[in-house]
Amino acid sequence: MNYFIADTHFYHYQLLEPNNFAPRHFSDVDEMNQAIITAWNKRVNENDRVYHLGDISMRPQETPTDEETYDMLRQLNGHMTLIKGNHDYRSLFKYLDKHNELMSDGKKRFEFEDVGALLKFDHHQFYCTHYPLLLGKVEKIINLHGHIHHYAVPIPENINVGVDAPERDYLSENLPWGSPLRGEEILEMYDKKKLDLAKLQRK
Repeated sequence: MNYFIADTHFYHYQLLEPNNFAPRHFSDVDEMNQAIITAWNKRVNENDRVYHLGDISMRPQETPTDEETYDMLRQLNGHMTLIKGNHDYRSLFKYLDKHNELMSDGKKRFEFEDVGALLKFDHHQFYCTHYPLLLGKVEKIINLHGHIHHYAVPIPENINVGVDAPERDYLSENLPWGSPLRGEEILEMYDKKKLDLAKLQRK
């Protein structure tokens, strides 16, 4: 099964400050990191794939070492397709590729994309990128993105899959914070966001 997530920002202690643009309500980064690990591993099995749409880890003024980020990612279940975010360094991807281990199914743990990935789900196409894309008028194409944290693009075809995305409020199931999203949950968010925006346009 495929899952989607963005903006985990492991180690990013500044996100715990109340005046930050995307505050996270944890006492320290260890608690925040563990919340993501627990939520992730509760949903994702070893042979699943998670599309991580950028901004894996960050520590202002003292960037986590590549080894620290690698050790964090190794605690997470599943294969990962890592799409480069604005806080992801090329050196990290090179390090992860150098230490890329084989999983029990014989496939490597990590795959890498500089810009994005395209995949199909239930007669829809998912364009997976870090930054939101303005697609124009499209049918059955949804841009999954991160980058903007607590904000949403006012277009139904743009779905923020970040851990702190507002579109998560559309889900009928109250998922633990930090949970990767399934394809059917993406479509639920899309359908409800589309209805919401249509109501606003009629006012």
